[in-house]
Amino acid sequence: MTLATLADVLQPALRDGHAVAGLVTLGWEDMRAYVAAAEAEGVPVILQAGPSCRAHTPLPVLGAMFRYLAARATVPVVAHLDHGYTFDECREALDSGFTSLMFDGSRLPLAENIAQTKAIADMAHDAGISCEGEIGFVGYSGGEESAGTDPEEARQFAEETGVDAMAVSVGNVHLQENKEGGLDLDRIRAIEDRTSVPLVIHGGSGVPVEQRRLLSRGSSICKFNIGTELRMAFGDALRAAVNSDPARFDRVTILKDMHAPLVDATRRVLHGFKGETQC
Repeated sequence: MTLATLADVLQPALRDGHAVAGLVTLGWEDMRAYVAAAEAEGVPVILQAGPSCRAHTPLPVLGAMFRYLAARATVPVVAHLDHGYTFDECREALDSGFTSLMFDGSRLPLAENIAQTKAIADMAHDAGISCEGEIGFVGYSGGEESAGTDPEEARQFAEETGVDAMAVSVGNVHLQENKEGGLDLDRIRAIEDRTSVPLVIHGGSGVPVEQRRLLSRGSSICKFNIGTELRMAFGDALRAAVNSDPARFDRVTILKDMHAPLVDATRRVLHGFKGETQC
């Protein structure tokens, strides 16, 4: 069994100069493809259940699916709650077999964010699993605007919460479909100067691929969340599968055609996060 915690995969990444992909899942088809791609590349993978996924499938079901895949995988697999907003939601994920909890208190005042994140980090650590927190606010393409992470607040947050990973706002945006932007390197370096906690980039789909590669090998950013990029690949493959035979109606046969294209797209993402010794 290769079920792992977030700390299990991020501490080696921090030490050895690579990053691990946090892949946003929506259902069985993408989860299975993500693990197959990670096995083909020989790298760990973080399967993430975000709010839209949880609205579609209950946490106990998602936990069982993640653990089923991990039990049969040849690489470490992390079962990660992405953007948990309440203590009770994080508790349910823990009870459902998740090995990592991400509490998002980024909309809260600093003191409240620290207090709530610490309570969840303590709960996670008491259970032998990991916790990710967020300081600064990562906005949404076409929606809420970002509030950049203050480096000194990041130091305080890391010290007082005890999180295993810290999501930061450094020019990244959720749900961005293009890669025209770039991350704020000066802000990243200022945060790195103040803390050694592994850093996380949400909205990694919008970061230029070459910058993702360079930061994976040359910074404390050890986790890039990727959702939109692979959802787009899935959508393209689904359209092609449906349009290839308009008379076909069985969704299982249609969805089987999704596997190989999604594995290929995921492998390209994962390959870009490898360190020199993994390539």
